[in-house]
This record gives sequence, C-alpha cells and structure tokens, in this order.
Amino acid sequence: MNWLVALPVILPLFGAGATLALARYRRAQWVISIGVLTIVLAVALLLAIMVNRGPIAFDVGGWAAPVGITLVGDRLSTLMLVISVAVTLAVLVYSMFQGVSPGERAAPTAIYHPAYLIMSAGVSNAFLSGDLFNIFVGFEILLAASFVLITIGGTRPRIRSGTVYVVVSVLSSMVFLIGIAMVYASAGTLNLAQLALRLPSVDPGVRLAIEVVLLVAFGIKAAIFPLSAWLPDSYPTAPAPVTAVFAGLLTKVGVYAIIRTEVLLFPDGRINGVLGVLAIATMMIGILGAVTQRDLKRMLSFTLVSHIGYMIWGISTATSAGLAATIFYVTHHITVQTALFLVAGLIETRAGTTSMVRLGALARTSPLIAALYLIPALALAGIPPLTGFLGKVGLVSASAQAGTAMNWSLIAAGLASSLLTLYAVLRAWNLAFWQEPEEELELRRIPAGMYGAAGALVALSLTLAVVAGPLYSYTQRAASDLRDRGPYIIAVLPADSRGTGQSLEEVIPGVAEREEQASTDPEEKAQEDAEEAEKDTERESIKDSGEQSEGPDSRVPAGSGVDNGGTGTRTDGREESRE
Repeated sequence: MNWLVALPVILPLFGAGATLALARYRRAQWVISIGVLTIVLAVALLLAIMVNRGPIAFDVGGWAAPVGITLVGDRLSTLMLVISVAVTLAVLVYSMFQGVSPGERAAPTAIYHPAYLIMSAGVSNAFLSGDLFNIFVGFEILLAASFVLITIGGTRPRIRSGTVYVVVSVLSSMVFLIGIAMVYASAGTLNLAQLALRLPSVDPGVRLAIEVVLLVAFGIKAAIFPLSAWLPDSYPTAPAPVTAVFAGLLTKVGVYAIIRTEVLLFPDGRINGVLGVLAIATMMIGILGAVTQRDLKRMLSFTLVSHIGYMIWGISTATSAGLAATIFYVTHHITVQTALFLVAGLIETRAGTTSMVRLGALARTSPLIAALYLIPALALAGIPPLTGFLGKVGLVSASAQAGTAMNWSLIAAGLASSLLTLYAVLRAWNLAFWQEPEEELELRRIPAGMYGAAGALVALSLTLAVVAGPLYSYTQRAASDLRDRGPYIIAVLPADSRGTGQSLEEVIPGVAEREEQASTDPEEKAQEDAEEAEKDTERESIKDSGEQSEGPDSRVPAGSGVDNGGTGTRTDGREESRE
C-alpha cells in the first residue's frame, strides 16, 4: 500500500492533462477537477491513518534510496496534506460558482483548471518529498502554476503584481538551488534521510552556511520579515479564490520546509536565537502594517505575514512542545486565513469593493457574510475557545517552560500581536459591517455555492476546535517523531543506508547476492583478513629497508608509489621501466 503516497502527486497531474484536453467542455473540466481532488482527499485521510504505525516510504520507479526519488508520508506531511487538499477542494468549489466579476476581462477558464491541479500536485510533492532536490521540483511546479493563476484575467494591477511575484519567486528559487549545490558538494547526497546521517560529519562552518542559505530560500517563500515585502502587494489583486488558496497554502509550504530541514538536518539548533528574533520581527511588523490598512484584502495580507511569525516562534523553541504547537497553529491558520479571504471575495462580489472606507452596514444587509467573517476573524485573534487561542496557548506554554530571555520576549511579542490582531479585525468589522456607508452601495446577488464553500471552511475551523484534543495529541506525536528522527530515517533507509528498491540489482545482476555472501561467509572473511595482514607485513618490510638506505631521496613514504632515487624500483615494491 506504500504506492498510495504517490497518488496525491500523480492524480492531479493526470487531471490537469485531462482538463486541458477538454478545454472546450467547461462542465467536464469541473467534474474532473472536483472528482480528482475528492479522491486525493480520501487518499490523504487514509494515509493519515496508516502513518500511525510509522512513516511510509515509496521509491518512485523502483529505484532505491538514496539514488532514486523517495516519497515519504509521516504524521507531519500527511496532516499538511489532508488540510491542504481540503482547503484546495473548498476553494475550487467556490471558484466554480463565482465566475468572472463584472467589468473584468473574461478569464481563460480553460487554463484555470490545469493550472489549479498542477499547483495542487506541486504542493503535495513538496509535502511528501524525501529528497531536497525533489522539494525544489515541487516548489517550481506550484510556482509555475501560480504564475498563471495570479495573472489570470489580464488586468493591469494583476500583471504588475504578478511580475513582482515572479521576480521574487525566481530569486528564492536561485537561492534554494545554490543551497542544494552546497549540500551536495559537502555531503554527496540530497536524500533527506541520508543527509541526516552525513551532515553531522561536515565542517561546522560549512554546515552553518548551508543552514543559513536554506533558511533564506524558505524564508522568502514563507514571507518571513524582512523577506516579506512582496506579499501584501501581490496577493490582494488576484481573484478571490486564487488569493485565498495562495494565502492558505503557498506560504505554509515554506514553513513546512523550514520545519523539516531545521529538525531533521540541523537538530543542533545553532540559529534558534536568530529564528526567535525573526519571529518577533515578523509578528510585530506584520500586524503594525495591518492596523494601518484601509482595504480589507491588504489588511488580511499583513495579518498573514504577522501570523507566520507564530509558526517560526514554535520552531525557535527547539522543543517538542513548541514544535507541536507550531504544527497545530499551521493547521489552524491554513483554514482560518483561507476562509477570511473567501469572505473578502463574498464582500467584493456583494458590494463591488473591499475598501473599508466605502463599505458599511453589511451586518444589516448581509448578516450571513457578517457571521462568516466574524468567526474566523476571532479565531485569528486568538479568542477562546477557538483554534487560534489553543495554538497560542501551546506556544506560550512551550516558551514559559524554556524560561529564557528570548522565550519571554517571544511571549510578550505574541501577546501584543494578538491584541493588535483583535484590534485590526474588529476595526474592519466596525467599518465594513457596523457603521453606515458614506455612499449607498449597489448590492449584488451572491450564488449560494459561494456561501456554501466559504461556510464549509468556517465549519472546518470550528470542527478543528471541537476535536482540538485529539488533533493536538496527533501534533504532539508528529513533533516527537520529528525530533526522534529515527523512524523517518529507518523508513527511507531500512538496511545499511540503502532503500527498499532494487535499482542496484537491476543494473548489475548478482551484486546483492555477492554483497550478502561477503558480509555473512566467515571463511571468506577470514581469508580477506589474512590477505590484508600479509599486505601490511610487506609494507612494513619495505618501510624498514627504505629507512636503512642512504641519501635524503630515499626517505619517502612506503607504498606511496614515488620513484626511489632513480633506481627503477617503486617504494611499493613493484618494478617500473624507465625510458
């Protein structure tokens, strides 16, 4: 059943090809897209249950790790997979009913479905990859698709924002590729499990340089301050479904990569202090930007940046409790932030704008939208008993247990950011939903399906709060597995640093049998030891005779193969002809 790990990557790619082939049949595209993501969600749920017995590894094409590509499902990756696919499916249903906003050039929906499914495949590949270069491939797959999605519709603001997004993404990919080259040059492999075994023997300075380069690459993708300036200008101009799925997933892929590499490859925690400083800066700078905004989408974009800081906070504690709180918070934030951007799309469709200055009285004219906004907004601010509160309590508890000055600073910054988040979302509520608008708004009808999709995500966030106990226990076990590292390494490299595939045997028949016989036959082993002892004796005799020879040129290391004073005899005892 290990082959199930590959389905979340393969099925969306096949679906993308099918939807592109059926570009003229819009209804068929919707059926294929929704059907594929529904199947992938079922597979992800099954994998999340299966990994309770241990990580699952699948060697793509039957090529063994560390040579081949390995997909690995553990508690962390499958939990991220379940939440990401559920969110992706809900946003797809939302976009099916939204259509194209009035006054906007018709979007090329024939391209929308293939690009959307390719993005889903890239996200799944990044979560499941057991190879550093394959993570890079997953990033490039989802980024290539996101380039299409962020500019869909062809309006001037979208092209401008898309250009910024492309430039920043290419820059982060270049930094990531440099990091990959450094890793391979120093360790000779890119397999994560094998790197966990080899990197400790690499020079500490080189290892630190690799860690910093990878952190910069992933920090750009995760929008960690000061590498986050691109996000508030890029996301708000895209269509609401695209903005929602970007906000929910793309930055979390970067956070996931940081968790995976910091815990698996660099467990010594040499830059935990730096991560703590970055977490404080990201939380505070992001939320200070949010409270000054007058547009709902831009305000939500800044809160997105701010709350990435909470995830980095948990990583910086270097404890299982902090890591568990981070994983829980990522799960919470994916659902809540995506739901808020979908609600922003409802407001834009209903009132024709997301400017909080022009909006007003939506609580009276659109009470359902008001409810759909208020629940995730309060969850984002950390109001009990919602998921945001539970995640933040976990982070505060982990830092309080550590008790260092940095951890107390993180607690102070986290509490301040939570209060400012509450101020920002309630200010938006007051402007957009409570007070009367300056000018009468022309309200438009919203399809019921858009309400249903946004409501489903809000219901999912409430469900996570209801099952918070079992979910938090799951994240604690995931954190324990991550810090243990052993289960992951054994799943990928179960025997003598080799995977479960048959690649070596297929290339050179009989190799596996000869290697096994050599390692188990005692007589052959004794014969090899005797031959090695005989060679050592010969080297010692040659060395003794060399030391008795006259002249400085005779003092050369035994067995070095250097010509001994022009005698025509090499120091390893072999005759050499001289021309």
